[in-house]
Amino acid sequence: MKSIVFLFFPLLVHAEPATLVRASELKAQPASDAATVTQLAVDAAVDAGDRSGGWVKVRTSSGAEGWVKMLALRYGGPGAAKRGDSGISQAINVARTGASGTQVTTGVRGLDETDIKTARPNPAELKKLESYAESKSSSAGFAEKGNLKTQRVEYPK
Repeated sequence: MKSIVFLFFPLLVHAEPATLVRASELKAQPASDAATVTQLAVDAAVDAGDRSGGWVKVRTSSGAEGWVKMLALRYGGPGAAKRGDSGISQAINVARTGASGTQVTTGVRGLDETDIKTARPNPAELKKLESYAESKSSSAGFAEKGNLKTQRVEYPK
């Protein structure tokens, strides 16, 4: 029994209570086009775990596991206030500085060396990208209709 507890201990320690701030799809993988496991309602309580890019792996109270977008989560569980902040101190801070002191920062990792080495061309996506380009004459016609003037801008050095 002790070995089972130690086996799952890292999973128990890593989970953090969170609440969904908007209805979201629970995805099987951390990607928008991944299969949807289930729909999660706004204010649903989840345990947040690992992060992958802009996605967070969560477990619902019913035991369903999957990935949701990081910005759909509020950490601390339902109705949890920011630690150390009372309504009075926050009001004083707003009056003193013009800001509540609340800050949100989101980061998404870029490409690593393995991503670059294993990258493969995708001709269909390149063709799709090229289809968005406008010709010089089409752009000039658009500018003329909008009474836009050419203006040179020097690149910063």
